[in-house]
Amino acid sequence: MSQNRLIILDRDGVINKDSDDYVKSLEEWIPIPGSIEAIANLSKAGYIIAVATNQSGIGRGLFDLDELEKMHEKLCSLVEEQGGRIEGIFYCPHTPEDECDCRKPKSGLIDAIESELSISAKGAFIVGDSVRDLEAGLQKHCMPVLVKTGKGEKSLASLPSKNPALFSLTQVFPNLKSFADQLVLSS
Repeated sequence: MSQNRLIILDRDGVINKDSDDYVKSLEEWIPIPGSIEAIANLSKAGYIIAVATNQSGIGRGLFDLDELEKMHEKLCSLVEEQGGRIEGIFYCPHTPEDECDCRKPKSGLIDAIESELSISAKGAFIVGDSVRDLEAGLQKHCMPVLVKTGKGEKSLASLPSKNPALFSLTQVFPNLKSFADQLVLSS
């Protein structure tokens, strides 16, 4: 297991339910059962939790920064109610057409996490439900973890052919809670 205490989590499909129509409001932001408890337990076990999330719905005009902040405040308060803490939530508001450096699979969000939290991502776990989440982490020498929630099942089916090297490095779990339970137990 990783010696690095940083864990980088994708948001939609890992922490909360995803939607093909985007999660556009606080009402649409629904935690996946067990995910809040998982984050809190990881935090209480001494892990540093950061979230890295593509939020192109902002760039597409589907919701604004105020609504995104409401979702993130809710996430943080739920984790805090369980005795945990999220150190930072980092998001890319751009669309793929913007060709920015912060949209996963590029590593800009992880660069921001390293800078803001004064920590290296090398050897950290990156937990996602899509190949692009894991590819972003791989660029920074993170340990890839794929969860089967959200788009995870579909990503798992495509990963061996899309990126065989990444597939060979990736640990797979049913959900964030099962990953957290195993990590906390082994640490």
